[in-house]
Amino acid sequence: MKALRWHGAGDLRLEEVSDPPPPKPHEAVVEVSWCGVCGTDLHEFLEGPHMIRSGPHPLTGARPPLALGHEFSGTVLALGSEVSGIQVGDRVTADPVWRCGTCYWCVRGEYHICPKSGSVGLASPGGFADRVTVPLAGLTRLPDNVTDEMAALAEPLAVGLHAVTRAGVGPGDNVLVVGGGPIGFAVVLAARLAGAAGLYVSEPLKERREKLLDLGVTEAFDPRETDVRREVFLRTGRIGPDVVIDATGVASLASQAVATVRRGGRVVLAGVGHGNVEIDMGQLVFYERSVLGTLGYNFDIPRVIDLMSTGRLDASALLTGRRSLDEGAEVFADLARDRASHLKVLLTPKGL
Repeated sequence: MKALRWHGAGDLRLEEVSDPPPPKPHEAVVEVSWCGVCGTDLHEFLEGPHMIRSGPHPLTGARPPLALGHEFSGTVLALGSEVSGIQVGDRVTADPVWRCGTCYWCVRGEYHICPKSGSVGLASPGGFADRVTVPLAGLTRLPDNVTDEMAALAEPLAVGLHAVTRAGVGPGDNVLVVGGGPIGFAVVLAARLAGAAGLYVSEPLKERREKLLDLGVTEAFDPRETDVRREVFLRTGRIGPDVVIDATGVASLASQAVATVRRGGRVVLAGVGHGNVEIDMGQLVFYERSVLGTLGYNFDIPRVIDLMSTGRLDASALLTGRRSLDEGAEVFADLARDRASHLKVLLTPKGL
């Protein structure tokens, strides 16, 4: 079968590889329909490894080279054991998180922070391939009215939904989202569903600000030209936003988020970043501000599919490109040169 495999920074190769082996009891094999290019994939391509281990992963045993891709939809080809509501031939999407199932966190249902956890496409061969092995526990069957393309967006949308849930966004809240890329976009959609009254976004790229305004955000600011903290403060009755969600992972912006949120407000860090964050302790203690991290999703993908199926979540504006897997290396190079033109690009091994 074909697979777009990561060999090292800047080195992606479309190769012929062996089909996945028969699934183990906790696994399933899925024929891929579509797989989205994530910012994590792009970072691994540009300067990795970050989340890819050079040695064998403790749960999967996989090591590079391996196919990237963890945002996918497809059809079940084989099941390692029976699972309620899923049969061979069903259209599915998958929560790609491998988990041990026995540690303190897994037993509590917090599988996404299992110490041994990893993701399909980073800890095992991923969805930029004809077929992929996935965690059986992560399968979600697709309703007839959710297309394969929309289902491939469920994973990044679940990241936004999880962040908004962690932030406790409720009806009438004012929310500032820092970063208008795919995850910031997903946060905006989830915050709107949660009832946010004011939705403000800080994003330097004009093309993304325009897409967000078309989506209905209250206001989108260019942080290079505007004091975003001041403007949101003034627009919220000189109080400040109830919630600030950072979707960039940039350490300096996390510090600014703490200074921007209202007294008693909540900051959620949703971007995967590296390095240290400097925070004035007084900004937290004297004003009872809270800072939370959020990682991926925790049973959020089925929620996204339900929201799509019932018509409450329309993510079509997030999808900005469809390409063949054969063009995958070119797509990564294009995105590395120009991120402004796209939010989410999907690749398909089936041809266009």
